[in-house]
Amino acid sequence: MKHISILLSMISFLSFSENTIAQVKEKPNFILILADDLGFADLSLNGSKQIHTPNIDRLAENGVNFTNGYVSAPVCSPSRAGLLTGRNQVHFGHDNNLAEVQPGFDEKYNGLPLTETTIAARLKKQGYVTGLIGKWHLGAEPYFHPLKRGFDEMWGYTGGGHDYFVAENDGNGYKCPIECNYKTPQPITYITDDKGDECIDFIKRHKNEPFFLFASFNAPHAPMQATKEDLELFKHIKDKKRRTYCAMVHRLDVNVGRIIKTLEKEGLEESTLIVFLSDNGGPCDQNASVNAPFNGQKGILLEGGIHVPFIMKWKEKLPAGKTFNDPVISIDIARTFFELAGGRVTSDIKLEGVNLIPFLTGEMNTKPHNSFNWRFTISAAIREGNWKLIRLPDRLPMLFDLSKDISEQNDVALDHLEQTKSMLKKLGDWDVVQPHPVFLEGAQWKARQLKLYDEKYQLVQPEN
Repeated sequence: MKHISILLSMISFLSFSENTIAQVKEKPNFILILADDLGFADLSLNGSKQIHTPNIDRLAENGVNFTNGYVSAPVCSPSRAGLLTGRNQVHFGHDNNLAEVQPGFDEKYNGLPLTETTIAARLKKQGYVTGLIGKWHLGAEPYFHPLKRGFDEMWGYTGGGHDYFVAENDGNGYKCPIECNYKTPQPITYITDDKGDECIDFIKRHKNEPFFLFASFNAPHAPMQATKEDLELFKHIKDKKRRTYCAMVHRLDVNVGRIIKTLEKEGLEESTLIVFLSDNGGPCDQNASVNAPFNGQKGILLEGGIHVPFIMKWKEKLPAGKTFNDPVISIDIARTFFELAGGRVTSDIKLEGVNLIPFLTGEMNTKPHNSFNWRFTISAAIREGNWKLIRLPDRLPMLFDLSKDISEQNDVALDHLEQTKSMLKKLGDWDVVQPHPVFLEGAQWKARQLKLYDEKYQLVQPEN
C-alpha cells in the first residue's frame, strides 16, 4: 500500500507539473509599440494621402482598430507614467512633463514615484522576461532607472529624446550615449533602425519564454532627421519639415513591419499580443504633424492632443479587421496584460483600467468606460458619453458634442447650461481630491499651452 501511495503521489505531482508548464507556455507574449509625437492623420489607415504605412495598417487589418483611443496625458512623460502603471498619473502626482528640477522641489521626486509599480515589474513577478528598447523619460536618477522599475534588459536612454544619427560617449542631452546592460551597444546608424534591430534580437533571444517588450520608438519626435534614402521618397513635398516628418514616419512603419515579420518567422504570431499607439497627439507646430480631423495638438486637451492611433493585434485570439468605436484609454493596456498573464486584481493591486479583451471578443456587451478625466498643468477635461468639457483659467468652460462635432469647432456650453454645470461639478470634485504634483515643468510652458488653444489647426488631410 505504501508503494502504491508513493506512486499515486508521483503521478499527481507529474500531472500538476505538466499542467503548470502548459499554463506557463500558454501565457501570451506582449509587445507594446509606442510612437512618439505621431499625428493621428499621418497613417494611411487614418486617411493619409502623403504617408503610406502598410505595416501599421496591417496590424489593424488583422486586428482591432480603436477609433476612440485616448492617452491619459497630452505630453510624453505623464502619458508614459499612466501607460506603464495602468493608473491615471494625476492620482500619484505625475501630471507635469519631466524637466529640470524647479525651485522648491526635491530632485529625489523628479521621476515616476517609487510608490508606483510598472506593468514590467508585475509581469516579471509572473515569470516574464521584460525588455525596454528606446526612450524612458520617467526619471534620470539611478533609483528611477528602468532596470530598477521592472525591466530585465534595456537598450536606450533615460531622457526625452535622442539624435537619430549621433551618440557620443561623453555626450549629454540628445547626444547622450546609448545605455545597454546585456552587451556593449553598437554605434548607432539611424536610431529608428537600430531600435528595430534590438527589438528583433530581443524576440529571438527570448522566443522560448514569455516576454514583454516595450518597443519605445522616438520617431517622429524632434530632432527632425531622416535618411537621404527616405527623404528621396518624399521629395515632391515642398515643405522641408513636413518632408522630413513623412520620411521619419515611413521609417517607423518599416521597423514595425520588421517586428511583425520576425514574429511570423519565429512562429510567435498566435502567442503574441501586439499593441500600437502614440504617446500623445502630434505637435503640429514642432514636427509638421497633422491630427486631422481633430482640433489641437500635443500639450493641450483638445482631441488633437489626446486622441491617438490605437491598435491591438493577436492572431486567432482577437477578431481581424474589427473596428471598436467605444472610448478606451492607454491605462487599459496594463490591466489587459496583467490579467492575460494570469494576474488577478485585488485591493492591493492598483490598476485603474479595464481588461479590454472581453469587450473585443463579445463576452462583455457594455462599454468599457462611462467617462474619463484629464488634468495637465493649466487645463482639465472630462469626457462623459459624447459630451466633452474643457476647463481653462482664462475663459468660461468649453463644451463639445463629439457625436456631431469631432473637430471641436462649436462650443455649446451656453446652449446646454445644465450639462455644463453638471460636468464642471464632476470635474471639480475629482480635481480637488488629487495630490499635488511631485514635480513641475518650467512656468514658461503655462502661457505657451494656453496660447495653443487659440491656434488654428489643419482639420483635413494634406494633398499629395
